[in-house]
Amino acid sequence: MSLHGSYDADNIFAKIVRGEIPAVKVYEDDKVLAFMDVFPQSKGHVLVISKTSQARNLLEAEPEVLADLIAVVQKLTRAVTTGLKPDGVVVTQFNGAPAGQTIFHLHFHIIPRYDGVALGRHGEGMADPEELKVLAGKIVAAL
Repeated sequence: MSLHGSYDADNIFAKIVRGEIPAVKVYEDDKVLAFMDVFPQSKGHVLVISKTSQARNLLEAEPEVLADLIAVVQKLTRAVTTGLKPDGVVVTQFNGAPAGQTIFHLHFHIIPRYDGVALGRHGEGMADPEELKVLAGKIVAAL
């Protein structure tokens, strides 16, 4: 998909927001939801999404939505670093398929990095659901 197009209300993140698909949640308020990526690039990979916007990417997002999202991204990045003790952390956001975006619902990635551990490929290799719950517990405890 390109940078321009219509929002698909049946995308997987919209279904997670509506409760139609389960997710291992680490944070939720009335505007933002954060959960463990089931295809993580690293142990502890978290996704942060808007619950209210139909923006497909950063270019379409309302400034107030971005303000809410980035505040939670910062809060969760701190919790990830405290709870999981990575050596570094990547915060990223993709816009359009050529840039690596695979789900066209605005979202940010928080990806812990560990010395000597290669970063996995985006969207490949499904995680063990029980391990996700353990990692999420450590992040939630650090909030």
